[in-house]
Amino acid sequence: MAAAAQALSGAGLLLAAAALALLAVAIGTDSWYETDARRHRERCRGFGHKRSDPPGSMSAPGSHLPLRARPPRALLPGRPPAPAPAAATAALDSHCGRRFNSTVSGLWRRCHRAGYEPDSEELIRKGVIQRCTAVKYHYTSSSLPRNLPINITNTIRQDEWHALHLRRMTAGFIGMAVSIILFGWIIGVLGCCKQQELMQYVAGLLFLMGGTCCIISLCTCVAGINFELSRYPRYVYGLPEDISHGYGWSMFCAWGGLGLTLLAGFLCTLAPSLNTSRASVQKPRQENGAV
Repeated sequence: MAAAAQALSGAGLLLAAAALALLAVAIGTDSWYETDARRHRERCRGFGHKRSDPPGSMSAPGSHLPLRARPPRALLPGRPPAPAPAAATAALDSHCGRRFNSTVSGLWRRCHRAGYEPDSEELIRKGVIQRCTAVKYHYTSSSLPRNLPINITNTIRQDEWHALHLRRMTAGFIGMAVSIILFGWIIGVLGCCKQQELMQYVAGLLFLMGGTCCIISLCTCVAGINFELSRYPRYVYGLPEDISHGYGWSMFCAWGGLGLTLLAGFLCTLAPSLNTSRASVQKPRQENGAV
């Protein structure tokens, strides 16, 4: 039983170390959320519309709901085809008036994706624009669009505060998760060295607590991304349907670290119970021998 308990504790500590490595990789990389705007840029280039945004700017993600045009009506014999709906043309014109770039976003930076857009790469080489910009964790009014009605400006300001709180919660809780898991790993190593079952049990509880913080962090990260994708007004923050977007490998590293942390907590809290069951079996034998 003692060997099995030591094996479980050692496996839990190895899993916790792997979880720390995955979480450190996720925190230090920028591939939490990715966008690919190459198809949209080619479509707008064929549309022949000039963009009003400065070259190399990274537009904020907007609504993930696609813009649906009316289906074409069936053609009757001898009747010419109906012209394209004005609303669909206006929607394409509105989105092509903004400049979308392929980007990757992390907890700390938002960067242009290397090799996706030759014109942006040329501007980066010349030093006109930077490849990465810092993610803001403080409120600034400079990011608000100008020449908008006061009610829309107030809505955007409230949404900016809400998105800021979600970003702060994401970074804060994942930092707490890493700190708690690291502290639990140190206690677990000391418990294995000194054969202290209580320390191993406390380490398992700390791993479970760190996993809980990690769950909160990842859930707020997903909520923040979904909130950014549905901000109002749509014509300012809208994202065209031909821009592909999704979670990157850094996000999957964070989810993998979460799974390993919970498994490590389960193993480390289970290991002391094996020694406890052995002691409870041996105790009646000693009493019977004394009698």
